[in-house]
Amino acid sequence: MATINLTGHSMTIEDVLQIAEGAPVSLAATGLGGMAKSRALIDRAVRDRTPVYGVTTGLGPNVVHALDEQEIEAFALSAVRGRAHSAGEDLPEVASRAALGVRINTLLIGAAGARPEMAEHLAACLNAGLAPAIRAVGSIGAADLMWGGDFGLAMIGEGRMWRIGEIIAASDALAGAGLKPFTPAPREGLALVSHSSPSVAIAALGVGSLSSHYLCAEKATALSLEGFRANLGAFDSDLLALRPQAGQVEASARIMAMMDGSPLLQTGAARRLQDPLSIRNIPQVHGAFLAALNHARAAVEAEINGASDNPGVLVDRGEIASHGGYLTPHLVIALGALAQATTQIAAVQAARIAKMLAGRFSDLPNGLSASGATGAGLGPVMKTVEALFAEISHAASPAPIYPSFSADGLEDVACHTAIAAKALNRIADHWRRM
Repeated sequence: MATINLTGHSMTIEDVLQIAEGAPVSLAATGLGGMAKSRALIDRAVRDRTPVYGVTTGLGPNVVHALDEQEIEAFALSAVRGRAHSAGEDLPEVASRAALGVRINTLLIGAAGARPEMAEHLAACLNAGLAPAIRAVGSIGAADLMWGGDFGLAMIGEGRMWRIGEIIAASDALAGAGLKPFTPAPREGLALVSHSSPSVAIAALGVGSLSSHYLCAEKATALSLEGFRANLGAFDSDLLALRPQAGQVEASARIMAMMDGSPLLQTGAARRLQDPLSIRNIPQVHGAFLAALNHARAAVEAEINGASDNPGVLVDRGEIASHGGYLTPHLVIALGALAQATTQIAAVQAARIAKMLAGRFSDLPNGLSASGATGAGLGPVMKTVEALFAEISHAASPAPIYPSFSADGLEDVACHTAIAAKALNRIADHWRRM
């Protein structure tokens, strides 16, 4: 696989997918230089005892407590150890590799105030085939703190790591790769645990999968149009222009390109004057999916090239300030819309499969089989189709929104992006089978 050069600003969903599957990474010198500049501001704040959240003060409700020199040195490790509390089965290795790649890229933005050595260490792990083992439950969408605890614990050699298909003790994995555990300096413990990289990486995998599966869905659609002898008038660009819905012109053009040379393009070739909705409304439903897919892609790529670190370092202004960039409501909304759009297109797909299996609609043999009364042909497959659709519809339920009760009531908002991201991957898997 080709090496992916990470700059902090140019990562794509396709880059994330390649890293997840094993592609190595390199780090842009400009990104490492920016990290060095931002680190100088952190060092100055530590030296001058300037109040900086999570650096010279405690976290959460302990923000009101200033740390003395000894506490500042010890705090980086305790910040990691104190947040490794996720639960359940482990996320897949591809998700952990993707999360590691995203975190390296976001560090190169320079907003975290971590040393360049931290990005270099994470990249060395990734290129050695290592990734942190992260248990699947723990993020509420206000940074992935508990996931970050597992992430950071692996990097300091006290957790567990994926190593080419197996999970082993991080200390053994690092030693086997000739690497030492990372020792975080002030601010770097927080940089290991407080970021949205796992959620965003899983979202990227889901969006990437759905993009790929849509190509298959288009081909299946074109084949269904041929098999049904559909009326292609519904794909007419002038008719679509009567209501300029986002995505429908593109969706129609893509499918009609596949129909080039089809006898259905001849006048009078269609079976019916007006087809069932699952055929007649393909441009609208596919168009809605493409619009949602583009929205989700933009939201994901904003995150994989954005800093979710709090506090954020503003090098040009020489400032370190608290902010809310760790919360991802825009992403969870975009993922939810894409999940609903996939449910819509899957519903149309299920209805169209049913029409193809019913001779009274298609003029083809029932069950697409000439076996007559001795066999059901492909008829029973409809039950599997309906079961897959039910799974998709269930997984597309919105992620919960409710006030959080964390940190003695200070952290009182949650958006549960992790739930939406994991659900999107389940949806993609079911839709692929469909």
